[in-house]
Amino acid sequence: MTPNIRARTNLVPVSVLDLSPITQGGTAAQSLHHSLDLARHAERWGYTRYWLAEHHNVPSVASAATSVVIAHVAGRTSTIRVGAGGIMLPNHSPLVIAEQFGTLESLFPERIDLGLGRAPGSDQITALALGRNPSVDTFPQDVVELVAYFREPAPGQQVKAVPGAGLHIPVWILGSSLFGAQLAAELGLPYAFASHFAPAQMMSAIQVYRSRFRPSEYLNRPRLMLGLNVVAADSDHEARRLFTSHQQLLLRLGRGQLGPLPPPVDPDRFQAGLTPIEREDLQRTQASAVVGSPETVQAGVADFIGRTSPDELIVTGQIFDHTARLYSYEILKDVAVRLPRAPVPEIQSGSEIPI
Repeated sequence: MTPNIRARTNLVPVSVLDLSPITQGGTAAQSLHHSLDLARHAERWGYTRYWLAEHHNVPSVASAATSVVIAHVAGRTSTIRVGAGGIMLPNHSPLVIAEQFGTLESLFPERIDLGLGRAPGSDQITALALGRNPSVDTFPQDVVELVAYFREPAPGQQVKAVPGAGLHIPVWILGSSLFGAQLAAELGLPYAFASHFAPAQMMSAIQVYRSRFRPSEYLNRPRLMLGLNVVAADSDHEARRLFTSHQQLLLRLGRGQLGPLPPPVDPDRFQAGLTPIEREDLQRTQASAVVGSPETVQAGVADFIGRTSPDELIVTGQIFDHTARLYSYEILKDVAVRLPRAPVPEIQSGSEIPI
């Protein structure tokens, strides 16, 4: 019988973040088909959530129309929560997002999550093409407006989200800096930190969120989700080989060379071909990555939980071969049923950390 991760309340819930990778030589149609296939496997394996990310004008990401992909995945699964990790709110009117996710919640009751990001998920030229002004930061006001659309309409309220008003749709604040941690704490909302690509400020963001959290109508205590790159295979060497696809993509992005996810290469030759600066850059960005055999992944994920005490993990793996990607999550599923929660350390309220 397949273990159900969610049924073990003393364990850390584990979820999936899917960038719906377009691979070299592949198509967006294939990527979206693979995303659905992974989501259906994740549901059977007991993962808690399946989130998709909004990026625009990125040749390696097929989930730009995030709400549409969420509907596709939710419509072909039955129990797993499906959501956005996240919707980049600067690209959209809060009312439109409230209506979209109100529609999703109406179609798939009690299964929809809405994660909100502050970045446009693209470059400035693309942001302008989306019809938004990237120089104006109204994210806090837009979040407040959006959340308000999900409440029961006030007497005389002229603009309502239909559907959306009166529906319970969990709203998460996403972030890769201290700004999102502060905002989530002030609004009393759950917080997901993008430690899978921005680990440098992770510990500070955790402290900001937990120490400054204000109970709200949504939460009475902080709820923290942390991102983690995980690539698992039968051996450390094979996992390192699979991970080179992600490493190559990062290097090319750093050079401004956008393209699809490349196939893996021999990891030793890949490392040998890097310059010292490239090697240092990859080490910094991959501080929150666990790559290896089942035993290595077990130890690495347990260490990450012990250092950070998250309420939930959300895992992503940029793996070129779809079968290998499925197998990586299957290995992690078996690891996840042995991951006990770590106690949350005491944090002094009001600790002074610059925002």
